[in-house]
Amino acid sequence: METMTRSRCLACRREFVWQGNPHRPFCSLTCRLIDLGIWLDEGYRIEAEQPAELERPEDVP
Repeated sequence: METMTRSRCLACRREFVWQGNPHRPFCSLTCRLIDLGIWLDEGYRIEAEQPAELERPEDVP
């Protein structure tokens, strides 16, 4: 007997069966598209320090 691995959707947190789901790690196409929309709206960001201003030769007296 094959056991069914279950997981939680990254978008809606609903539990779903992992095997055979073409939308994993999401439970459905809707959750995939919601996540894509967040990426396209730049809703996910990685915090980083701003680089120091670089001096260009024309800026130097």
